Amino acid sequence: MTSSSDRSPAVDVQGTKTYEVRTYGCQMNVHDSERLSGLLEDAGYVRAPEGANGDADVVVFNTCAVRENADNRLYGNLGHLAPMKAQRPGMQIAVGGCLAQKDRDTIVKRAPWVDVVFGTHNIGKLPVLLERARVQQEAQVEIAESLEAFPSTLPTRRESAYAAWVSISVGCNNTCTFCIVPALRGKEEDRRPGDILAEIETLVGEGVSEITLLGQNVNAYGSDLGDREAFSKLLRACGEIEGLERVRFTSPHPRDFTDDVIAAMAETPNVMPQLHMPLQSGSDTVLKAMRRSYRQERYLGIIEKVRAAIPHAAISTDIIVGFPGETEEDFEQTMHVVREARFANAFTFQYSKRPGTPAATMDGQIPKKVVQARYERLVALQEEISWDENKKQVGRTLELMVAEGEGRKDGATHRLSGRAPDNRLVHFTKPDQEVRPGDVVTVEVTYAAPHHLLAEGQVLSVRRTRAGDAWEQRNAQEQEKKQGVMLGLPKVGAPAPLPVAAGSGCGCD
Repeated sequence: MTSSSDRSPAVDVQGTKTYEVRTYGCQMNVHDSERLSGLLEDAGYVRAPEGANGDADVVVFNTCAVRENADNRLYGNLGHLAPMKAQRPGMQIAVGGCLAQKDRDTIVKRAPWVDVVFGTHNIGKLPVLLERARVQQEAQVEIAESLEAFPSTLPTRRESAYAAWVSISVGCNNTCTFCIVPALRGKEEDRRPGDILAEIETLVGEGVSEITLLGQNVNAYGSDLGDREAFSKLLRACGEIEGLERVRFTSPHPRDFTDDVIAAMAETPNVMPQLHMPLQSGSDTVLKAMRRSYRQERYLGIIEKVRAAIPHAAISTDIIVGFPGETEEDFEQTMHVVREARFANAFTFQYSKRPGTPAATMDGQIPKKVVQARYERLVALQEEISWDENKKQVGRTLELMVAEGEGRKDGATHRLSGRAPDNRLVHFTKPDQEVRPGDVVTVEVTYAAPHHLLAEGQVLSVRRTRAGDAWEQRNAQEQEKKQGVMLGLPKVGAPAPLPVAAGSGCGCD
């Protein structure tokens, strides 16, 4: 480790230490990173400017372990920071998340310049571990085997002023052969409904108008409480919260998806007509090998019931191509389900070994060339269906919640972007009057592409909201921070920007 003279804290000219959190993986990791940011800001750190690329006093990696090359990516990124840390006295690097929970001491052995390693169960310890590493001049590795504090009890720095994640459970009781999450996140633990609703009411009081209920398997919620209808009751209770305009949830599991949940979705006005229902495979043989406790007929039956109760529902899914033992006939069964279900979109994954899972050592591993060819056929089919389904939206009048940062070309095209109730992305003509993220606009859809819609006519109406007020207030505060906090140390050997998490999640639901 470095000497004490090299470990004095690096600060900007005004004495404020900065931090950067890099997130990989699923929505659970994104939510955890909001907590990590909140913990650091509660401890006096300030978020590093956009594009800092490691030029911060503390850099935290919140890792994912569900891909075969996850560790290679982590150690490559850590290697980029090593020379910067060597030339920047007091800089600290922390590694948390699923890969940290899995690899533990290996991280410090392979990257001895890392200061802190913490797991999925003790993210609340990060500030203490950073201080301990600084004082003791040695790496701190602390991995808890069970949850120490429910993440939602920790401070938070939400990425959005108008939309928020709300954890209803952590962990998972399923034993899917391709998934390592239960081993790293533990068995399912449910929050009490009163605690969840209290958090949502607090968020609404702060200006949030959209919440997403979050869990590894949200509709298994209640198994830890002894109430099989707890999730549908929770959805209905969300409908009673004044000022809460939109409720979403992710991700459910077909095994636990019951008729009372469908009824609650259909009968609760602020529960959005959107459902993400992981399929993984359309083949009963492959589903059995995956230990997925449903079959094709059950899955399509759920889709049929949802469409009957909520005709305009947009249904999305996760699909794994090339699971060990998958034959051409098995793959054709997946294609059949895709044609029947007509998903609005699908997050498709080529199977990759997750070390530590039963599937990683199964016979019948599929050659990469075969997997790639099947994957391309599936993507082409889903692109065609997504486009056809989006074309049905042309001519419809939709209420959009204006989004921030969703349209990469908005500046060049003089458009803004927003999400429809069914979560479709819509780019619309910028109106003459001011519109803020979190506000609601009414538009008519004029054009459809496979992954977005356009509303090229005039905006029909604009509704300013408390969520927009919250965004405006937060934006003003951020501008004040940027003017008041400067990095006092120059960049030294800054690495290229690192990739960010992609897709809807890990595909493990």
